[in-house]
Amino acid sequence: MEALLANYVEKSLNNYMRRNAIFLCERLCAEFPSEVNLQLLARCYLNNNQAHSAYHILKGTRTAQSRYLFALACLEMDLFGEAEAALLPIEELSAEVSNGAAVQYLLGIIYRDTDRMKSSVEHFRKALSVDPLFWAAYEELCILGEAEEATIYFGDAAIRYVQEHYLRNASSCLQIAGVDQSLDSSQTFGLEDLSLRRSQQMEGNNIKDICHNNHGRPLLTGPAGQTTNSCCKISVLNTPSPLLTQLSDMAPAPLIRNIQRPQSEGFLRSSTQPRRKSVHVNESAQIRGSLFLDSGCRRSARLAAARRCFNRSQGSENDANNLLALTKSNSRTYYSTVCRGQTQNLEEGKLPETYDDAVSEFRAPSSLSSSNDVKSVQHEIVNTELSSSISNGSTIKSGVLDTMSLLRILGEGYRHLCGYRCQEALNVYQKLSLKQYNTGWVLSQVGKAYFELVDYLNADYAFSLARQISPYHPEGMDVYSTVLYHLKEDMKLKYLAQELISVDRFAPQSWCAIGNCYSLQKDHETALKSFQRAVQLNSRFAYAHTLSGHEHVIMEDYRDGVECYQRALRVDARHYKSWYGLGMIYLRQEKFEFAEHHFRQAYQINPYSSVIMYYLGTTLESLKRSEEALEMMEKAIVTDNKNPLPKYNKAKMLVTLGKLNEALEILEELKECNPRESSIYALIGEIYKQHKKHDKAMLHFGIALDLKPCTLDVAKIEAAIEKLIIPDEIDDDF
Repeated sequence: MEALLANYVEKSLNNYMRRNAIFLCERLCAEFPSEVNLQLLARCYLNNNQAHSAYHILKGTRTAQSRYLFALACLEMDLFGEAEAALLPIEELSAEVSNGAAVQYLLGIIYRDTDRMKSSVEHFRKALSVDPLFWAAYEELCILGEAEEATIYFGDAAIRYVQEHYLRNASSCLQIAGVDQSLDSSQTFGLEDLSLRRSQQMEGNNIKDICHNNHGRPLLTGPAGQTTNSCCKISVLNTPSPLLTQLSDMAPAPLIRNIQRPQSEGFLRSSTQPRRKSVHVNESAQIRGSLFLDSGCRRSARLAAARRCFNRSQGSENDANNLLALTKSNSRTYYSTVCRGQTQNLEEGKLPETYDDAVSEFRAPSSLSSSNDVKSVQHEIVNTELSSSISNGSTIKSGVLDTMSLLRILGEGYRHLCGYRCQEALNVYQKLSLKQYNTGWVLSQVGKAYFELVDYLNADYAFSLARQISPYHPEGMDVYSTVLYHLKEDMKLKYLAQELISVDRFAPQSWCAIGNCYSLQKDHETALKSFQRAVQLNSRFAYAHTLSGHEHVIMEDYRDGVECYQRALRVDARHYKSWYGLGMIYLRQEKFEFAEHHFRQAYQINPYSSVIMYYLGTTLESLKRSEEALEMMEKAIVTDNKNPLPKYNKAKMLVTLGKLNEALEILEELKECNPRESSIYALIGEIYKQHKKHDKAMLHFGIALDLKPCTLDVAKIEAAIEKLIIPDEIDDDF
């Protein structure tokens, strides 16, 4: 009963039937209370987003797997202290949990959320050293700005490590398969079961024994009646034995035949290959079925059975090769598929024990066959598995090479993007194949890169492609909504917000898009409520805090704006937009020292933003540090030559420093690019006034007024016109 319930709980989890899994597992724990069963129940609760239930179930448990699951539950509940205590000492837990990299990663997350960044970076790096394919750890290092070049993590050393790891696992699987064959041959001369009911009971006992030999860790179970250990599957044998039948008055139990292999077996089949039938458990069971068909079975019939087994094994190898070819045509990351294919080759013939669906075609007689024939058949099977393992070994090596090459490109591009070297990131992503480039994740990263480059048209195009390819994926859609906000694309922004809400109304990106939509319509109160809703859904979503701060600034509620920006920085200290927002508040309040500090913090994080350089230069100018301000404006112009603000501000500084001709050259260039900007004509008029060219000055002042500037600028221009008759008075308003 225990094995049956545990098996069906696993089956329900695999089929995402979480309520059914919870119900059955609660019955299991009530009938057979043990820590292993409690672990299974905690997994059910965690999969059903009931972290609090898993927390109370596992509180006080001491085994490694229980502590790991308890730490996961604590993280979901933001109980960082208890999660850290459960994972320590890290060396002991990493040795006992199947994937030590996951333990290192969880500790890194805990230290990151508790502002211990050095320890966090150290554990993320350890996770990558344990498992070079742990992409999430590298992603966190990039976000923290601590990632080295991708070749360090996904280079030759990582390739050798992964190849040795998978080849070692393949060798272990082959050895276990050999032991399984030996056990099968010895059990050929074993006992016949009394009935199928007794066979089921024996199966449960075997599963219990295997669990006890697994150091207390729960086994990974596949479909009903099939149990898997870490690297390969170990089938539970229930072959009826003829000797017990002879000792009993009962008729021998029928062999289970013609059970179709289920689709969920995890191994794709070629559509041209006929569906094969199999005996009860594995290849050795098939051989026994052939040998026990008749007490007077001829030698030729037995050899024909051996040939059938050999052909079936070759068919499995061809299936694996077909799967590899199919996977390579769709993606370069196929190493895991190879491992699955190899495991299936070694395990060909292992079927779930489904007694209700079995068809009993005959009864096994009680006579024995020759042990030499069994050994010869077994030898052929082992040789076939060995040749299959060797051929798959080279496939694994090539698969690892392709996988690491792909991760190097993706990792280097993501590292550049997190460091705001956006053009370099775009150049790296161009090296991807079309199949990888035209994916939602990559196109979202491309859209973010164009957004940081203030190239909103290309960002819009990249994000729209990402939406077409992955309309269900909210990644980057908050940034996309900001792109549409800057482009004043009201209809597209409304459509995007509606689509995101219809797909996932619990994603913070959806509510950020709604907030940007209302903000574009000047409904700032509703926009603020939308951003706050995004914060409620995910309090660690830094961009939602920042957008809330922007709305407070627009409404001139600077105090609440400061609080929103500070909350964003507590979540992510490298979120430069919040540093920039704080600098803008202090600049408006004319607290220039505070403004300089926050703009410099933003500049250190993102030294490639011409907007940050411009406002930092403006702050330095207000602090009467003209030379530093002029130098910063020149950097902003070099960084983004299309941005007119640094050029205009540089011209103003040159006028203040008396370099009128240089300022006039810059303004003439700006006039060609922005012919309807009134402030440019007003400043040109001021320069001509200082050159005592009153006619040209009056002309440009008149053009500036015709372009309908704001009320404040109109007053300044009219005052400058009135002062044209006083040549010695210099107006510093421009």
